[in-house]
Amino acid sequence: MTVLQTVCFRAALLIAVLGLSVASAQQASPEVPIGTIDFFGLRKLSVETLRPALTLKPGDSLSPGKRPASLDDTQRRLAAIPGVLQAQVNAVCCTDGRVSLFVGVLEEGGRTLTFHEAARGKVRLEPGVLEAGEAFEAALRAALQQGQAAEDDSQGHAIASDSGLRAVQERFIAYARTGTPRLRKVLRESADANHRALAAQVIGYTEEKQAVVADLVFAMRDPDSRVRNNAMRTLVVFSAMTPAEKRSVVRVPYDPFIALLESQLFTDRNKASAALAQLTRNGDPQLLALLRREAMIPLVEMARWNDKGHALFAFSIVARMAEYSDDDALKHFFNNDRETVIAAALSRP
Repeated sequence: MTVLQTVCFRAALLIAVLGLSVASAQQASPEVPIGTIDFFGLRKLSVETLRPALTLKPGDSLSPGKRPASLDDTQRRLAAIPGVLQAQVNAVCCTDGRVSLFVGVLEEGGRTLTFHEAARGKVRLEPGVLEAGEAFEAALRAALQQGQAAEDDSQGHAIASDSGLRAVQERFIAYARTGTPRLRKVLRESADANHRALAAQVIGYTEEKQAVVADLVFAMRDPDSRVRNNAMRTLVVFSAMTPAEKRSVVRVPYDPFIALLESQLFTDRNKASAALAQLTRNGDPQLLALLRREAMIPLVEMARWNDKGHALFAFSIVARMAEYSDDDALKHFFNNDRETVIAAALSRP
């Protein structure tokens, strides 16, 4: 694995996977300052047109624990701008102790995504799995507060270095050995989105990972963003598996991730770009050509984000389109020379 692959994948795990929204951010800090504001989904409109509608700016502070009303106010103001059909504003905590704001816009006439109708089934997860899910969230918050978010994904499922998280993940492994059929049923049929989201996480610990890929791809079209987020997270870790004598590489399709690069939700774009950064790590020419044809605009848009931690996924893909080595691309990235790489990718036929 090259330096850039290592950096990108660690970022995918620590930022894209474990990053918290403001509503679930570290409770130890009463207020967190805004560091960066990034936009996406713009084809006809400009950032300059939208910026006056923002009710927040870098340096302002947000209180963790609940979604600030100012974000909903900003969404309404953005939606009132001519040419804007919908807007979503997400606050993500924390990069270097600061919140990142992401403003997603669906322009009039823009590409819309369709999701499955909400499931209506009565099937639910067992109480023990729900208890383990709650224990995981508590252990995750504690680990993040202590800076202990590292994990090993070589087996195709996450095993944390933090002992509290690892203990819960071992419970996931034990349940998945016998409970995978129920997890699959919940993921596809349960009317409870919380249960579907947890199922998308726990099902990743099954021994037969290839057998559940189709279920997770189905969940990527779930109407609930948390379910989509967890399904993509699980597939990203599948793709990071290290082959072994009794462990085959899991084949993860890339088309569903490309489609979600057009989403107006930050979580969709973030996980999709993290997955595609992983899937392009070997320079698959067919995949890179497909991304050039179908996703160049959103990838370049994301590669220019001010939040470097989240921009790195898309930038790594754009650099591979331009045939930069991963190490050379990383040098440009950290030397604040992203535009040279982006221009090279855009100029290629």
